[in-house]
Amino acid sequence: MGIFSKIKEGLKKTRDTIAYNLNKLFTGGVLTDAFYEDLEDILLSADVGAVTTDRILAELREVVDEKRIRDTAAVKSELKILLKNLLDENEKPVYSYPLILMVSGVNGVGKTTAMGKLAGRFKQAGKSVLLVAADTFRAAAADQLEIWSNRAGVRLVRQSEGADPGSVVYDALQSAKSRGDDVILIDTAGRLHNKKNLMDELSKITRIIGREMPEAQYLNYIVLDATTGQNAIAQVEVFNEAVDIDGIILTKLDGTAKGGVVLAVAGELNVPVVYIGVGEKIDDLQDFDAEQFVEALVN
Repeated sequence: MGIFSKIKEGLKKTRDTIAYNLNKLFTGGVLTDAFYEDLEDILLSADVGAVTTDRILAELREVVDEKRIRDTAAVKSELKILLKNLLDENEKPVYSYPLILMVSGVNGVGKTTAMGKLAGRFKQAGKSVLLVAADTFRAAAADQLEIWSNRAGVRLVRQSEGADPGSVVYDALQSAKSRGDDVILIDTAGRLHNKKNLMDELSKITRIIGREMPEAQYLNYIVLDATTGQNAIAQVEVFNEAVDIDGIILTKLDGTAKGGVVLAVAGELNVPVVYIGVGEKIDDLQDFDAEQFVEALVN
């Protein structure tokens, strides 16, 4: 299955609701206020969120007025252009090596799985990869990461459960420097119920990285579960208090009928969606492509 087909299939639940309703809306006819009200209902029901929905509708009305569009069928192409531009506003990072990716996210979003898939992607691209099990708080987190390191064929640095995450990262960086690794992927804890400790921990890891490998490109990604909808936006805001989030990995898009959350994330957070998860296999973490996403959604 090609990448576009995989994304299209992964968005099936979303497409079956949003695309179906949009196609009914764009069947032609005179453009009225009722059209915009129906479009608003569709976007809100797809988890696009009130802020981004209002923005989309305002910009669409402006374009429609400028171009003197009078029928609903002609609005479809304008909406697609508008959505693509919205998703492309925030540029994705361009990687340089050595690269350190610290990956954050609350427990249960699929963070460890996403990291294993990321490791597989970099390994397939010919990079030497080191996975770092710095989530020492959650039982079996390192064990899960070890399974993925074996699957991806990459090295893993871990310590015993309860060890200091900063110590794990320090050891990993020394190992990476001695081996000349290209990519270091750091898994972190996600216990928001203990927010202050978590934020202090992330800040400490950032300081260690800056001290031990200042020459590396250092990026912070957050993993969000698409099925949590608007709650995902609140999670980014919390983690942004401790580290500057550079990119988003959106998982479980294949499990929700409300994939419009991608638009909400782009519209409200000013952080690019870098990867999307559309399945359980190691190659089901795909580069996010705004044009492909919009084409899969509004066909």
